Amino acid sequence: MQFRRPLGACALWLAVSTPALAQGPPDPAALLAAQRAAMSRLSFMDGVWRGPSWIIMPSGEKHTGTQTERIGPFLDGAVKVIEGRGYGKGDSVTFNAFGIVSYDPARKTHTLHSYAMGMAGDFSFMPSDSGYVWEIPAGTTTIRYTANVRRGKWHEIGERVVTGGDAIQFFEMNLVRIGDSSWPAAGTVPPR
Repeated sequence: MQFRRPLGACALWLAVSTPALAQGPPDPAALLAAQRAAMSRLSFMDGVWRGPSWIIMPSGEKHTGTQTERIGPFLDGAVKVIEGRGYGKGDSVTFNAFGIVSYDPARKTHTLHSYAMGMAGDFSFMPSDSGYVWEIPAGTTTIRYTANVRRGKWHEIGERVVTGGDAIQFFEMNLVRIGDSSWPAAGTVPPR
């Protein structure tokens, strides 16, 4: 009797796993084609951008500056590479971030992997016809960024959304596309 249990478990394992084993690994060409197709929806982001921005610090103080972005496809269009820089008084760099937007064909979702201000994380990234929304969960608060990009103009706001409360805007940038980018090989975008 004890011998039949392991034998039965092995038979069950083989019956369940054989179809999966027969399928083999996913076809890389199909995965890349799906990633490229999904990422092509974000081609409106490509290029070099610059414009005014402001942010309200946790202290309540409002800082204004110049925000730049350089964005382009990488891995033959399978991912989108982004560098954002904020410039303050005297053209000092006050903010620098690096992001990679990718698409998972199995889950049919986009993700932003972001590095900024000593932190890193993977965040939900939801494209639309003319922009996107991405969010950072932070306990009972969600940090939400909403962008609208049309005809060479990029408007993006950042909001703190507390569960059950109103959204409070703490960030805004209004950029203009100033040219193409050879990113990721190009140098940084100067403030002027």
